[in-house]
Amino acid sequence: MQKLVLGMFLILLLVPLSQSYSEEKSDTLPTLSVSLTSETPFVYQDSEGYTVVVGAVENNDSLSSVTNVLIQVKFYDDLDPIPLEVIQGHTTLKVIPANGKSPYAIRSQTPDPNITQASVSLLGFDPSEDKQKGLSVYSSEIFLDTSLRFSGVLQNGGAPNTDANVYLAFYDGFEPPRILGVSAIELGNVEPNTEVPFEINEEIDPRSVGFLLFAESNIFNSNFVDVKIPAPQSMTKLVSISNVSVKDTNGNSLSEIKLGSTVNIESKTLVEFSGKQIPAETPYTYYVQIKESGEPPYVEFIGKFDGRFIGNGPQSQSIDWIPEKKGLFFIETFVWDRNNIPISEQGPFVLILIN
Repeated sequence: MQKLVLGMFLILLLVPLSQSYSEEKSDTLPTLSVSLTSETPFVYQDSEGYTVVVGAVENNDSLSSVTNVLIQVKFYDDLDPIPLEVIQGHTTLKVIPANGKSPYAIRSQTPDPNITQASVSLLGFDPSEDKQKGLSVYSSEIFLDTSLRFSGVLQNGGAPNTDANVYLAFYDGFEPPRILGVSAIELGNVEPNTEVPFEINEEIDPRSVGFLLFAESNIFNSNFVDVKIPAPQSMTKLVSISNVSVKDTNGNSLSEIKLGSTVNIESKTLVEFSGKQIPAETPYTYYVQIKESGEPPYVEFIGKFDGRFIGNGPQSQSIDWIPEKKGLFFIETFVWDRNNIPISEQGPFVLILIN
């Protein structure tokens, strides 16, 4: 029961809505080659009030491509088990190659403020002929202040293309990362052996730390290019995390923890401003993420601490945790500002054994 509560708390932390959402997903049968990925879908309300569900689909077949991947999203309120809306949509890529992935983004039909929950399922897909890697995408310039300004180039191979599109799938800094949104740039017809410049200038989710850049046309697709997003140019503060430790309630440092006992995860943070004007205070949120060692790593716990830096100088943070499962775990730490923008590098890893 506590794990369910913690899972709901994680969604409440990371979904930028006035109401919390619960998200569910159901994979296809294991005999099928297409499934929803293990990442938790991201749910948010856009600027027009529509509810958007974002995630990814994986083609597990090592030999064949698939197409017409149909996804169903049910939108609910908090009271009625009957969905308010049932929407069907497709993946961003029309053809998902063998062992490939594609994001998806499906929006509610109406801007209904009563929508508080969403469930996702796969309805079906068809086999497809492979598309050749006849397209290449390159990053030429990237800049972030109040919005993301990105320029790039699409390079076409030796055949004419129609319906060419470039996509940016934004992801966050958690592990595994979640897809937060997908932007599309329509280029239309592309002549053979040509290079087509493209650019984008739009506001993005502040949790985004990078994006996957890729392209598809009627006959070709491209490889995925991982592009990291630079820190906002206006950001002058730098926070460092150090001395992450696990202690019992008496303050003794631990390398092993007894199952069911309360422990304190403590750390030190230091904020330093490079500019001449140092603000009186800087609100921040300190996150602790605990994952079970394994492949893929399972997130066991998320906790947060809200604080304020007063000028330059160090601070301490402490978060309580009661482990419910035996095994080897590792602890990750992060500091974000109140706009959910990371203002520090990830803290040092700490391994802990639960017995």
